[in-house]
Amino acid sequence: MPIIGFSHYNLRAPRALLDELRDFYCEVVGLTVGHRPPFRSFGYWLYAGEHALLHLSEAAPDENRPAQPEGTFDHAAFRCTDRVAYEGKLSSRGINYRVAVVPATQQLQIFLTDPAGNGVELNFANLEN
Repeated sequence: MPIIGFSHYNLRAPRALLDELRDFYCEVVGLTVGHRPPFRSFGYWLYAGEHALLHLSEAAPDENRPAQPEGTFDHAAFRCTDRVAYEGKLSSRGINYRVAVVPATQQLQIFLTDPAGNGVELNFANLEN
């Protein structure tokens, strides 16, 4: 039973924060809202092409979730193109970010956080793109 790939990850939050996360991942990262099956709870599925990479699910009002859950999650990474446009978008929105280069491969990484404080990494194949 080999794993054949990555499916999605899910963020769970109250409705107001869920809408902020939707806007961030669509307007800043570049995902798009797409089809979501008719679950009982409210939410969004955000797509890169035809693949729903990120599921956003509304947390019930009585759910007791800590603001900063304990665990080892650091960030989700997205493969991207057009680094200059991304950096312009981040700067124009006043979003703080950090740039790093992977030794030997020259892959460029941009690190930032979403409105809920989750780490986001934008990966570019090399310094030129």
